[in-house]
Amino acid sequence: MEKTNCTEELVRFVTETQYAGFPAEVLSAAKRCILDGIAVILAGSTEPCSRIVLQYVRSLAGRRECAILGKGKFRAPAPLAALFNGTAGHAMDFDDSLMPQTPDRAVLLHPTLGPLAAGLAVGEKLGSSGRDFLTAFLVGFEAECRISEAIHPDHWKRGFHTSNTVGVFGAALTAARLMGLTSEKVRNALGIAASMASGLMVNFGTMVKPLHAGRAAESGIASTQMAGLGYIAHPEALEGPKGFFHAFAGGFDINQIRGRLGRPFSVLRVSIKPYPCGVVGHPIMDGAKSMAVKHDIRPEEVEGVIVATGSHVLNLLRYQKAQNELQAKFCVPFQVASIILRRRAGVMEFTDDFVRSPATQKMMGRVEAVADPAIDALGMDKTVTRIEIRLRDGRVLQEEFSKPYRGGPGNPFSSEDLEEKFNDCVQRVLKPPQAARLRKAVASLEDMDSVGTLAKMATVP
Repeated sequence: MEKTNCTEELVRFVTETQYAGFPAEVLSAAKRCILDGIAVILAGSTEPCSRIVLQYVRSLAGRRECAILGKGKFRAPAPLAALFNGTAGHAMDFDDSLMPQTPDRAVLLHPTLGPLAAGLAVGEKLGSSGRDFLTAFLVGFEAECRISEAIHPDHWKRGFHTSNTVGVFGAALTAARLMGLTSEKVRNALGIAASMASGLMVNFGTMVKPLHAGRAAESGIASTQMAGLGYIAHPEALEGPKGFFHAFAGGFDINQIRGRLGRPFSVLRVSIKPYPCGVVGHPIMDGAKSMAVKHDIRPEEVEGVIVATGSHVLNLLRYQKAQNELQAKFCVPFQVASIILRRRAGVMEFTDDFVRSPATQKMMGRVEAVADPAIDALGMDKTVTRIEIRLRDGRVLQEEFSKPYRGGPGNPFSSEDLEEKFNDCVQRVLKPPQAARLRKAVASLEDMDSVGTLAKMATVP
């Protein structure tokens, strides 16, 4: 009987899955992720961390074979183009998330950028069709999601960031499918990628976090290109005794991979973000906005706010008083302060100027975030928040929020919501007619002769 392990499951899935086997709803969900992914790449392409990465890429030169999205029409070798596009896409922490289905973990990963950035670069280099690109994106996306669910939750507890440690596999397998690698070479690509996995949560709230997504895409392409040239890795680099799963987490559950790939497709339960910050804080902001609107709360009326939530939320949103926009993305007091002051927490609020303003700093000082043992007992897959707002006139307002958050699978974005976010994100780079053409192109991606056309539409002088 043939030996069955997770590497072989993944290899067969990547090499044997056919476009015709994707249900219509899966293809539609993939195009939503791709549209949102391109939008956040363009939005983040002008961020300081992205500009620094572009300086680095320019300093290395090389073949100008793939587009760097955004302004400038600069081109670079595929791995470096993917490095920039992946970093830019995560620069605002506005890219989608995959949430867990089990109570032992809080967030799985940001699934789109690794496969998207790698797929756009390799697809453009090879002249791949839109249909081939969609197929490659979906197999890489699905593989990384299942790997994230399989790895022991100690991976997160130790401080690893899966958008890099696992995202590298999604990028590598997307590239491998586009390159048409044999099973043996796909297996080697996985083995090489396993030794390129990295990414630490200690860097949340700094420029390094966006780099995690860029490095996943870059390393994924490099792993696949080397495998294509004949580089050999261990055939069980994922599940082997000293392989990825055991070294990074102390174990894994093969039943999260065996027989699970595409059953159902993970892309169907992606959360598209309404706020450019850590997803576990979104229910808090939704709740604070609901209360502010319902009670017509004015900033000068607020004496203090207590936000009670799970400790898994506060372990990620760990900053008590943000000093810049990067820290603000992981700061409950800022997120609530922004809602109270402006009744929104969007791209214009997550700026250094607004975070450092006297009004914001003062309001943050009035917000306290605390862990609630009763909420902890519900499990890390639950998003429950209780907010208490004390007003200067003596009133105390309190509400608990446990309904599905906006953008998640239980309360998904409508087509209009997604279009509004897309337009908001790309306005820094594209004019409205260009944005409309890009949206239309993604909607009919399967009919595109070359995915390079899509990349070109997302670049301007």
